Order: sequence, then structure tokens, then C-alpha cells
Amino acid sequence: MKTFKLVPIFLLMILSSCSSVTVYSDYDKNVDFAPYKTYAFFKPGIDKVEISDLDKRRILRAIDQQMQAKGFTKSDNPDLLVNIFTKSREQVDVNQFSAGWGYGWGWGWNPYMMYGGNQTTVSTSTEGTLYIDLIDAKKKEMIWQGEGIGVLTRNIDKKDERIAEFVGKILAQYPPVKK
Repeated sequence: MKTFKLVPIFLLMILSSCSSVTVYSDYDKNVDFAPYKTYAFFKPGIDKVEISDLDKRRILRAIDQQMQAKGFTKSDNPDLLVNIFTKSREQVDVNQFSAGWGYGWGWGWNPYMMYGGNQTTVSTSTEGTLYIDLIDAKKKEMIWQGEGIGVLTRNIDKKDERIAEFVGKILAQYPPVKK
């Protein structure tokens, strides 16, 4: 009977461990974002990002798609410069699960008691953070920054999808809604 009560809690823990991307943003409250219509990538900053060139291209393609979906056009004389920065850290998760069942009660040895035992699992994952900076090209000042934090994948078939999720959720916060 106890195991039936634990199953929903266990499933909830599994689903929450596969959580999506958490996003944050910050911006200059004195900036009017309406005039910005064109963008270009800030190559000196992007060249310094310490990730594979393949992942850089994935991120830049995803940013291109999101910016164009927002009505921006890429330009040689842009209003905005787009820069990225990444960081990552290994995350170790230790889960313990005890399952006991059977007959009997009290202290001591009981020949009718059956034990399911304890189970400990250790898993590692890489948590990544992607920052997207939008810089006023004329003033050379950062006007907006978005941050996305989530678990990364090494599965090549899912990398494009995961990076698109990061970028999409980050840029969904742009332009900021002033309160």
C-alpha cells in the first residue's frame, strides 16, 4: 500500500528533474526599444565564447530565427549588436529510495518479514547558462540582457531543439514590458 502512495511523488520528482529552461532578463529602464529594427552579431565577443564552433553556429542560427520572427533584419549598419556568453557546471544528483514490504512488526528478527532494500542512484548532468546581450550599436552600451539556465544534452539529435528552446525562451522576454 505504501508503494502506491509513493509512485505519484516519485513520478513528480522525475518530471521535475527534466525541467525546462529558466529565464531571466534585465534592461535599461531609460531606453525606448521601439526604434531598434536591425541587428548584427558582435563578432569579437562571440569569438571569445568557449564552446564548440558547432554549438556557436547552432546558437547564432536560433538567434537569427527568433530575431527575424520579431521583425528584425540583419544589417551591416545595425541598430543592435548581439553578443553571447556561456558557462556550464557539472551537477551531481544523489537519489535514495527505500522500499520495505512484508509482514510483522516490532523489533528483532522476523522470519515472515521481507525487505525490498535500499536503492541509491547517482547521476550527473551538465547545467548550462546562455546569456544574450543586446548592445546599442551607436552608443556601444548594453541595453538588454537575457539569461537562460537549464540542463544541456550531449545527444546530437536533440541539440538543435534544446538550443532553440533556450534562445526562444530568452528572447521571448524581449522587448521588455515596462510596468
